[in-house]
Amino acid sequence: MKLKLILSAALMAGVISVTAATETAAPKSAKAAATNADPQAAMTALFGDPVIVKGSGFEIKRSELDEVLAGAKANAASAGQTLPQDFSVGVLNQLITIQLLLQKATEADRAAGKTDADLQFTNLVKRFGSMEAFERQLKAVGMTMDNLRGKAMQEAVAKTALKRELKIAVTDADAKDYYAKNPADFEQAEMAHVRHILLMTIDPATRTPLSTNAVAAKRKQIESLLKRVKDGEDFAKLAKEFSEDPGSKGNGGELPEFHRGEMVPEFEAAAFSLAKDQVSDIVASAFGFHIIKGINKTAAKKIDYAIVAADLKEVLARRQIAKLAPDYVKKLRADAKLEILDPTLKALSEKVEAAAMAPSGNSQ
Repeated sequence: MKLKLILSAALMAGVISVTAATETAAPKSAKAAATNADPQAAMTALFGDPVIVKGSGFEIKRSELDEVLAGAKANAASAGQTLPQDFSVGVLNQLITIQLLLQKATEADRAAGKTDADLQFTNLVKRFGSMEAFERQLKAVGMTMDNLRGKAMQEAVAKTALKRELKIAVTDADAKDYYAKNPADFEQAEMAHVRHILLMTIDPATRTPLSTNAVAAKRKQIESLLKRVKDGEDFAKLAKEFSEDPGSKGNGGELPEFHRGEMVPEFEAAAFSLAKDQVSDIVASAFGFHIIKGINKTAAKKIDYAIVAADLKEVLARRQIAKLAPDYVKKLRADAKLEILDPTLKALSEKVEAAAMAPSGNSQ
């Protein structure tokens, strides 16, 4: 129920998808993500970085839109999905809204936004296991820490300014009332915490299977690694040296805790069957061969109110924003005298707006 930074999350999607070799979504390697980024750089080099939106006091360049779209596309591709045609308009509208709200931001908004953005980064670093691993993944997809932090900061400040402008307020009483009336929302499923070694049997860039001989070689190698583990060699050290999961190998193969439904079925079944320090046999999945070592399991439980209070208040605030923001943002856009300068984006935006205003046509 966490209210997330939308655009910075889209940027991060391309980075996080690199680490998803064991998750339900298909993997997206650092090489593939970097390859996806290269055409943008080439296009910018050839055609420059044109302004695509102008408004009173701000402008948005093509690279700003493309940067967010690249992360979203990488994440969608890793899940075997494609983005809808009008997705770029939705992202562009968010970029516009952020710029409009930044003009309304006070010093207090900026201070609160910095705190929010810093928290988001702390949580991201925890997901990657270390700052070093996080920076490696950013580098792999052609991003910098300063770039991503700047985007997150802008969005957090804009969100804070919007809540202040709309006079959004959620009290402890509001949150506690929701918590009491919706117990199912606060059930935490059983969690597993493991390390793993992965030898991939698919090409990480194309997701196509390796040749029969290559798979056989990987099988022989994983059998050798399992023997070394059972003979007492350090699992984390072997993972750092041999694992082909770029997101976890630097951390000794350690993955963040996960609940059922987050991982591919074969991996999940093995992981949840392991006791602390127990090592699995070889596990074959769509990604390759795994060896898994249990770290810990956490039983299902109801999450205490104190733990979810802050996030719950954010969710309830988001519901208030959803009611009040459209009219407010519409006025801001009118006052800013917006111009979409890119002809394709302008036509698509007009099409989306017309569709939104059209009657549903389902009345009888």
